[in-house]
Amino acid sequence: MGATGMKDMRRIFAEWPASIPRTGLIVTTFSESIQFVSYMISGDLILIERKMPDAQGSRRVIMSFDSIVAVKILDAIEMARFTAMGFQGVA
Repeated sequence: MGATGMKDMRRIFAEWPASIPRTGLIVTTFSESIQFVSYMISGDLILIERKMPDAQGSRRVIMSFDSIVAVKILDAIEMARFTAMGFQGVA
């Protein structure tokens, strides 16, 4: 992911609206999927909290935003609510 993509990903997490649950699934450049129930950010890093530990017993992961390929939203949320994240419809 380029510098612009990393900034956009960081902005999405930094400005995550209260109307959308702070949960989901992060897909990484390591082809790993990490389900999260909470997170914190510091500069270009994100601290992700899992609900259940992984196979190694880890409940938290610190990673760089440039390691994030995609964020999957698991809750059923209508598209219009994502305008609060900066998304807009196209004609």
